[in-house]
Amino acid sequence: MTTISLKKKAATIVLEKKKLTGVVAKVGIVLDISGSMRSLYREGVVQEVVERVLAVASQFDDDGALDVWIYDNEFSRLPAATEAVFMGYVEKNILSNDKVHKFGRNDEPKVMEDVIRKYMKEEPSDDPVFLVFINDGGCKPGIKKFIVESSFQPIFWQFIGIGDSNFDVLRKLDTMEGRFIDNANFFHLEDVSKVSDEELYDQMLDEFPQWLKEAKEKRILR
Repeated sequence: MTTISLKKKAATIVLEKKKLTGVVAKVGIVLDISGSMRSLYREGVVQEVVERVLAVASQFDDDGALDVWIYDNEFSRLPAATEAVFMGYVEKNILSNDKVHKFGRNDEPKVMEDVIRKYMKEEPSDDPVFLVFINDGGCKPGIKKFIVESSFQPIFWQFIGIGDSNFDVLRKLDTMEGRFIDNANFFHLEDVSKVSDEELYDQMLDEFPQWLKEAKEKRILR
């Protein structure tokens, strides 16, 4: 059995436990590529994260595709990751891609604005969006504006902090005021490579079911 097949099996177990089987959603991932992330790219940790989130996308998304963004103080939309092309995805599309700006400072608001633009303006859909946002600390307070504004929209932001940096901004997501609905969650993994697939998916999908329920009640979703 391939590694992606094993991850899909773990994802299926968690989806069944959380009563998310049959849910159709678009799935995207935003990857921090600021300077402090350099070793995680070189060591293959980010490739592993892409594969693990792709396993969830293959369950939720009707075409099994994972939309991918990369950002530091600039951002890029990358080709979608699929089961057909996931091998070496990070090396091919990021590390060996001279068009991708990498290892600079982090500036989250720019890429968040583009995520909203893609799903709400360029490719509007009745399906919810499950957006995984990988960050290794120092997230800018300016993200609040985009989370508040998108609380009326069918986007759920799942932030995952990796490493041992400062996550003060993200830790305040659950108490963020001014939102129509609680549309974001955060958890921290100091070493994501030591967390099992099932444990990762259990945390990653922790608040999504409740958001789906409330979004339907408030007619954000049909």
